Amino acid sequence: MFSSIPSLLLLAVGATARIYYAGVAESGGEFGVYSPTATPGTGLPGRFGVDYAFINESTVDVFVDQDKINLFRVAFLLERMCPLEYGLGNKFNETHFGFYKDAIDYITVTKGAYAILDPHNYMRYNNPSQQPGTGSVIGNTSDPNAATTIDFELFWYELAYRFKDNEKVIFGIMNEPHDMPTTLVLQNDQAAIDGIRKAGARQLIIAPGNGYTGGHAWCQSSQGDEPSANELYKIRDPINNTAIDIHEYLDYDFSGQHSICNQSAPANLACLTSWLKTYQLKAMITEFGGDNNTMCDQYIDQLIQYMDDNDEYIGWTAWAAGPLWGTSSPCCTDGRALGSLEPGSHASDGSPSLYYTVWLTAIQKMVPANLIRSGISSIYG
Repeated sequence: MFSSIPSLLLLAVGATARIYYAGVAESGGEFGVYSPTATPGTGLPGRFGVDYAFINESTVDVFVDQDKINLFRVAFLLERMCPLEYGLGNKFNETHFGFYKDAIDYITVTKGAYAILDPHNYMRYNNPSQQPGTGSVIGNTSDPNAATTIDFELFWYELAYRFKDNEKVIFGIMNEPHDMPTTLVLQNDQAAIDGIRKAGARQLIIAPGNGYTGGHAWCQSSQGDEPSANELYKIRDPINNTAIDIHEYLDYDFSGQHSICNQSAPANLACLTSWLKTYQLKAMITEFGGDNNTMCDQYIDQLIQYMDDNDEYIGWTAWAAGPLWGTSSPCCTDGRALGSLEPGSHASDGSPSLYYTVWLTAIQKMVPANLIRSGISSIYG
């Protein structure tokens, strides 16, 4: 269990549910590495602005100035930050880091919003050519090619040290660990927290579970291993500023690939919410989405309202915007090219994209009016 919450902070939080952070995921930093033969090194490092990119500044402006959000989740690849010739650790590709820092600084310094640093690697390193399946599981001692848990701690120490003075950064430990021992997810999460705090960084950390960190499966065995609920409560943060990172899609298999929404978030998240309450933990749902139909609008509304109604939840980001999606869709369309949540984008037939038919119609209206706009990122807002 986390360290005890100071009583004064508990009084400050109060009993009323409050979403502090709301916004969108920026997908694009993980692009450009696909290989049909799963060849390691494909697309690395890649051409910035062509093969991969982090944000479009003009659309960040739209999200902040017009849509009034305060949070962006910005994906990157470990293999670009820590090239294969270096290995995972505290030696970075400084050119690539510079591109990423420019994006984070635009969001946090220029626009005054918050940014989740998102290594989009599924708790794997060395071959992202067919994500989410390729690459060695970090910390897998039976794989001689795998980066170690210590390597992962060194990486997070270095990244956190570089951002420790930016109070609007949130450290997202890892995107969607899966098909690995849940005890190893815990071990790697703890190593990341240790590295971040050793670096002197005090900002909010969000820690994922196993099974693609799905909220619906939090209390269930996932990929044949024990539930995340059995292990993740053991995380320790010396300053008690870590929340749980959850993804929750609304289609029948929770994959975010299908256009029909038929999974009830209030029902599917009940066990997770009870677990959070038991261990006095908070959570953020950093991926969810839906198609442009009335049914999905209703299910998205239920999900966001559920977070509003339960003070275990402090924030969310919808999946996904990004500068390179074009007419392709990041989720929830059965492969139809309906565009993304990127402002100004459109579907392949020229019709309005998901920004107009999902974001503006179903999601943006649920952005709280009283989001925080200043101060260090925190579970306390």
